[in-house]
Amino acid sequence: MNVLVVNCGSSSLKFQLINSETEAVAAKGLCERIGIDGRLVYQPAGGEKEVTEAAMPTHTEAIKMVLDALVNPSTGVLKSLDEVEAIGHRVLHGGAKISDSCIINDEVISVIEECCDLGPLHNPANLMGIRACMDLMPGKPNVAVFDTAFHQTMPEKAYMYAIPYEYYDKYKVRKYGFHGTSHRFVSKETIKFLGLDPENSKVIVAHLGNGSSISAVVNGKCVDTSMGLTPLEGLVMGTRSGDLDPAVLDFVCKKENIDVTEMVNILNKKSGLLGLSKGLSSDFRDLSEAADNGNADAQRAIDCLCYRIIKYIGSYAAAMNGVDAIAFTGGIGENASLVRETVVNGLSYLGVTLDEEANKTRGENKVISTPDSKVTVAIVPTNEELAICQETAALVQK
Repeated sequence: MNVLVVNCGSSSLKFQLINSETEAVAAKGLCERIGIDGRLVYQPAGGEKEVTEAAMPTHTEAIKMVLDALVNPSTGVLKSLDEVEAIGHRVLHGGAKISDSCIINDEVISVIEECCDLGPLHNPANLMGIRACMDLMPGKPNVAVFDTAFHQTMPEKAYMYAIPYEYYDKYKVRKYGFHGTSHRFVSKETIKFLGLDPENSKVIVAHLGNGSSISAVVNGKCVDTSMGLTPLEGLVMGTRSGDLDPAVLDFVCKKENIDVTEMVNILNKKSGLLGLSKGLSSDFRDLSEAADNGNADAQRAIDCLCYRIIKYIGSYAAAMNGVDAIAFTGGIGENASLVRETVVNGLSYLGVTLDEEANKTRGENKVISTPDSKVTVAIVPTNEELAICQETAALVQK
């Protein structure tokens, strides 16, 4: 089955055309600057990237350009759009009402609309992409794969905040978690790769990138995760603060004479590695290079990042009363050997020893703990697009 995987941002659209049986990517690309001027980057498998500058006032025009590129007589990979059998959409927030991927209908669209307050930057854009595909390919099944869905198996004690219960009753203020598609895919791949028993396993997934989160997975089901009502909670990230005393907001707002909205924007876009490094960079690669050259600000940011990861892994090992495997994934998790080394060395109390040679691996399945370690630590690359493709195909073929 050919599945078009679509991931819409507010002014961008990433896509891949994937065969669900062979897992081969026929073409991929990106539409950017939607609503500004518009640019399509398109790349067929084994071919060169093509860049087309063209007006994209809305996501509808962007989707149309993608479809035209796929059937282009010279570089397209399809003879006609009839060969696209389903469209899988990454959707940020499904709230508490949707606990799994689903075929999109009016009821699902209504839930996505209701959750726009919880995902104001993403849900409206996700809806634009869904509606554009429905308009341009009527009759084709569209599937929503939610970032929050995998985490809906968390027990109440894990997802509730200790604030007046009326805020949950009225506004559904609780932990939802994100990166769920990645956590589901990587936890499943870890169990398969390491030969664990799916019905008797405890896995911690560390999805580390510009946005980062950790999940605790028991027998394939999430029991806790680090992100919360929004992706701001949890680990130190590229520009997000992660956990902090909520009173910091009131304190800084009064000192700086700013409002809460501006403060939350600072916590989302000017904090994390960027803030800790005094504005040096939010990119771990830049910070690693700077730290190697003796930059104390860069080293501070890296130390805080690793320390927070160690804390979360430790707390989840305790929450699950043990752990069989820890998987590193995401741009940092798969490629930054320094982070993995620092974190694993901080977990020696779990009986883990790092295999330093294996830890030099980048971006491929690899066990990086020594054979005598009581907990297995591995690199397990994520593939969110493939995960969306697989879930879409499974639902459509039922």
